[in-house]
Amino acid sequence: MPPMALTGIVTKVGCMNKTATVTVSRYVIHKITGKRIERSKKILTHDERNVLRLNDTALIRNCPPISARKRFKLEKILKSPETERDLAHMQVAHQ
Repeated sequence: MPPMALTGIVTKVGCMNKTATVTVSRYVIHKITGKRIERSKKILTHDERNVLRLNDTALIRNCPPISARKRFKLEKILKSPETERDLAHMQVAHQ
């Protein structure tokens, strides 16, 4: 498989050790109507340090198979709701 990086939202954590489920969405154009349709795929991702939390936006990269269903590793966390909430709280406190 060629090198591939995908961006998705973490939808499930904590069920398996060092594993998170990341949902990656993409859009396709319907052949007849021409409308955009959202397609999504759930990908099991290896999270070595168990740092991913629910609703984080993560960048994942493919790798050699880690287990029967895991073929992606966590590259980095792009956005975390907890971090955004803390930043907003700090800005309100400064005013």
